[in-house]
Formats: sequence, structure tokens, C-alpha cells
Amino acid sequence: MAKDYYKVLGVKRNATGEEIKKAFRRIARETHPDANPDDAESEARFKLAAEAYEVLSDADRRRRHDRGDTIDLNNLFTGMGSLDDLLRSVFGDSPLFGGQTYRAPRGRDVLVRAEVSLEAAAFGTEVAVHYQARVTCEECSGSGSQPGSETLTCPECGGGGQVRMAQRSVFGTMMSVGACPTCRGEGVLMSDPCEVCGGSGATVGNVDVNVEVPAGVSNGTRLRLGGRGESAGRHGQPGDLFVEVAVMPHPLFEQHDSTLVYRANLEFSEATLGTRLGLPTLEGDEVELDVPAGTQPGTVFTIPGRGMTGLGRRRRGDLQVVVDIVIPTDLTEEQEEVLRRWADLRGERADRPASAG
Repeated sequence: MAKDYYKVLGVKRNATGEEIKKAFRRIARETHPDANPDDAESEARFKLAAEAYEVLSDADRRRRHDRGDTIDLNNLFTGMGSLDDLLRSVFGDSPLFGGQTYRAPRGRDVLVRAEVSLEAAAFGTEVAVHYQARVTCEECSGSGSQPGSETLTCPECGGGGQVRMAQRSVFGTMMSVGACPTCRGEGVLMSDPCEVCGGSGATVGNVDVNVEVPAGVSNGTRLRLGGRGESAGRHGQPGDLFVEVAVMPHPLFEQHDSTLVYRANLEFSEATLGTRLGLPTLEGDEVELDVPAGTQPGTVFTIPGRGMTGLGRRRRGDLQVVVDIVIPTDLTEEQEEVLRRWADLRGERADRPASAG
């Protein structure tokens, strides 16, 4: 019985070329021998899917298949470049199928911590951070070569950094592209390596950086400075510097995003009869708050625009004033007598506790 390649790929008979390609990509990724070593069943499925794609992706072969003709594909897995070319037409130079694209080395990222006050977090500031990391070698300016010496073009890859290599697989010999083993993908060789860095182009050193902390940061905010991390040495890209902001606790305010919370302690009489408070602010001045008579514990008053600046925003948040009632513990005899008379007038019980013993 003739093979139904539409069924093999799981597509309809009127499937487009892109749908056929997508189906083959999915099956190939699941069944390729590189991803399933020593799995005969996966290998067989992969070969069958490759056959189906080779037929259905070609207009003439597809018409012959639809008529029920027999199609000879015996050389699909034997030619040096046949299957290799088929896979590259679908996947490109994917590492899964032997292709390797050289990437310049990249230095490690660096994470440091910077402490700032709440006021600095609210209005922005500049902080100096200090850390130790691999930095560009000053002796050779990161080239890795002794000053005055020359670099040589790699004879293996001709300066391109890549070479084509033949690899044997269950499907025969396949070609792949990889980093040149002689120059490690750099394309050049050093005739006289730098004595300070040993040819790496980087040494360990101390780094001092001034960092702009924007207004509105909160505790744990991370600032990224691209290219200020560790050096990768010659021909590489430096890593990034991440500064984690630690906002120090404030004696008066609590920060909740762009909102500041201030707890105002009121005497019993102030909450009962009402009062006017002078409240501190981050700017160092005062704002007045009228507290109405009968204010209850836990009441929250909002003063707009006196909180934190939102990160990346111009508008400031609010200052929320939470009322706490202070119960006196050091009454004089006269004060206690007056309070008891007040309790009697209110019909409240204010009995003295029984004496111990």
C-alpha cells in the first residue's frame, strides 16, 4: 500500500506549503536522533516525516503522490548534503541539527546594593557604588597582545571565525558550521600575548561608578547600567551592572509604593474635642490638618500630593495620616477625679480595680 504522506505529517490534503513545513518542523524536533539517542522508534518516525516533507514540499512530487505514483527517495539519506540541505531549508543553522553560529563572549553581570534615604528615594539622588570585577586590561587595552606586537589572521578559517565540518550520523555524513577550533571563533591569533593579562584582555580590578537614582524608587528596585559589568576580554561584550536600591527605614513615614503613611498620636481629649495638627513632610516643612471632634482610632486622613513621586511619573502620591489614640497612664489625683466626674455624667462605669491581696 502506498504511503499517505499527508497522514504522516498530520495535515489535510489541501494544506499549504507553510502548513506542511510547520508540521514537519514539529515532528522533526520531537523525533530527531540528536534529541532521542538510541531510540529506534523515534528514528523511524523522523525518517518517514523527512520523506513526507521531501515529497509534499515539491509541487511535481506532490502531484505524483496524489495520483498514487511510486516515488523513489532512496538517496534522501545517503547523499553528503541531501538531508543536511533539507534540514537547513527548514531550520536554518539550528544548533539542534549541528549548525553553530559563533557568538562573541559576554562578561558576567554584576549586582551591587546601594542604600538611600527615603527623602533621596522620593526626589532622586546620585550614589557612588564600588565593586571588584574583571575589567579591560590597561596594558594592552583589551587586545590581549603585547603592546607593539601584531595579530595574525587565523590560517584555519581565514579570519572568518567559522569552519565547515563533516559529521557522521545515522543518516550518513552531514555538514555543519561551527566555531573555528584554532582561534576559538575570533578569526585572529596573537603572536605575543600580553604579559599582564596573559592574553585574555582582562584583569581583576576595583570599579567606582556614580549611579543616578531616579525619583520614585522603592525598596528592592533594580537599576540596569548596560555594559558596566565584567569585561569578557578581547573581542567580547561586557556584562551589565545592576544596582539594587535599598531604601532605609524612616523614623516618621512608611512607604507603600507612591503613598506615605504617617501615624499621628492624639490625646483622648484632642480626638474627642477636635484639634489642629502640624504634620511633618519629606520636604522638611509642615502642613496643617484639622481633626474634627469625635475622631475615632484608625481614622485615615488623606493629604494629596505629599507622598512619593511615582517611578517614571511626575505626579506625587498622597500622604495618609492614620490616627492613634493615646491612653494616659500617669494621671494626677485631680485629673483622675475630673475624669471620673466626666464618666458619671456619661453614665459610664469607671470602677477602681480591687486591691491585690
